[in-house]
Amino acid sequence: MIEKISELIRKVVGEGPKFGVTPSEKPEFGHYATNVAFMVKEDPAVLVEKLSVVGRELFSKVSATGKFINFWISQAAFQAELKNILKQKEKYGASKIGGGKKVQLEFISANPTGPLTMANGRGGFLGDALGNLLKKTGHDVEKEYYVNDAGNQVRLLGESILAIAGKVEPAENHYKGEYVKTLTGVLGKEIQQGMNAADLGRLAANVLLASIKQSVKNAGIKFDHWFSEADSLHKKGELKKTLALLESGGLVAEHDGAKWLKSNNAEEEKDRVLVKSDGQPTYFLADLAYHYDKFIKREFDQSVVIWGADHHGYIARLKAGVKALGVEPERLKILIVQLVRLIENGREVKMSKRAGEFITLDDLLMEVGKDAARFFFLMHNPETHMDFDMTLAKEKSQKNPVYYAQYAVVRCVSIFKKAGILRRLLVASKNPNLALLKSDSEINLVQELVKYPDLIAQTAKDYQVSRLARYSLEVARAFNNFYEKERVIVDDKKLMGARLALVKATRVVLENVLGILGVAIPKEM
Repeated sequence: MIEKISELIRKVVGEGPKFGVTPSEKPEFGHYATNVAFMVKEDPAVLVEKLSVVGRELFSKVSATGKFINFWISQAAFQAELKNILKQKEKYGASKIGGGKKVQLEFISANPTGPLTMANGRGGFLGDALGNLLKKTGHDVEKEYYVNDAGNQVRLLGESILAIAGKVEPAENHYKGEYVKTLTGVLGKEIQQGMNAADLGRLAANVLLASIKQSVKNAGIKFDHWFSEADSLHKKGELKKTLALLESGGLVAEHDGAKWLKSNNAEEEKDRVLVKSDGQPTYFLADLAYHYDKFIKREFDQSVVIWGADHHGYIARLKAGVKALGVEPERLKILIVQLVRLIENGREVKMSKRAGEFITLDDLLMEVGKDAARFFFLMHNPETHMDFDMTLAKEKSQKNPVYYAQYAVVRCVSIFKKAGILRRLLVASKNPNLALLKSDSEINLVQELVKYPDLIAQTAKDYQVSRLARYSLEVARAFNNFYEKERVIVDDKKLMGARLALVKATRVVLENVLGILGVAIPKEM
């Protein structure tokens, strides 16, 4: 609807002015409003008159409040959009606004030195849902897990296992937890044969990576590619090639026995070490080699990376490094997910029954199920701290947000069963008279449903997936209000046909949005 209004505005003011169209916050200001009068010299009253003429088939009323212009959408236009929902079904809301843009989504990418934690789930579900959304809007998407299987942390994992086995002295920085003890048993033969820490760590990392892949599968998260730092970068000499590229551009300085990337970015004032004085490459150089692979070799137009809150300070450094590679920093979009607390019965849960020090993703999935885990994470803005209420997530009632959204779909199906006409591909009514939908609850539900394409388009631009989870609850709320106030199965067949069409449209939209979020639709509840 927003794009339709925008097209009409452009007919009046031309392509030049940059304006916005947003849903109105209060009904007295119509359904939508625009700030276009701020962007042009023309009087708002004149704009209202012109827009009323060009938009006579879409608007029932156009008015100005100061310099804001407000639009009331006609019921005929709402009914026409409702017909689009019924016609397009699972394609409703899909678009080609991405224009085939090649986008890489990199998320989770936890080191294979331990199990995935509950916190990894927050970024994991976000990346998975965002990938679904971008595919729906015409982007060419590849979802990738960067396996950090090279460097000091892998050797440290080997040392941690040797310490548990009594082969080396324990250290404060060693990995701890029940899983390390388990690895010690799994790799007992290699330990007895005297395998060194680095090789033992690589074996352990492979074991843990298999476990991580299983956890990802359990969560319903799908990756197109698992990118190994060791195999795809170190073994192929990509770090040396990247360093040589930077040196050829005069971007590397040598002092204190190390090689440094010169700072040429106002946000990144310090030079950063690429190769340490002992000749070992830094993680920063590996990251630059990886992004060279993304942007130059694989030619992604955009890379969207999801990091935990502890990486926030690294953003400016990596963007400066990407710029040094000759890539526009804007092509790298970094999303930060904040910390999570697990709450049960009003108290913070600090210990995992199995792991000892942290709560694993598998622990959470076993407790609440993957749909609840996914929805609870996705309905919160990732940039805000959140409390995960495990007691609520396990509740099988409409107090539970995911249950509430899912139950609305199940109720739609139930209505068709009661009508005795449920067929998977059967249209509710061949030619429903949608003008019969006149009650406040019917009109409110229609108006909620038609917001869906605008929200999809907006989210494809700003990646705020949480609005879709919240939107599913708004649709469910509007539908339940309609269900409580209006009988669907009535003697008046024309009215019943119109209301069944509205129920069917509700089911379409809810199934579409929950599908993007990756939340399953139960057959019954």
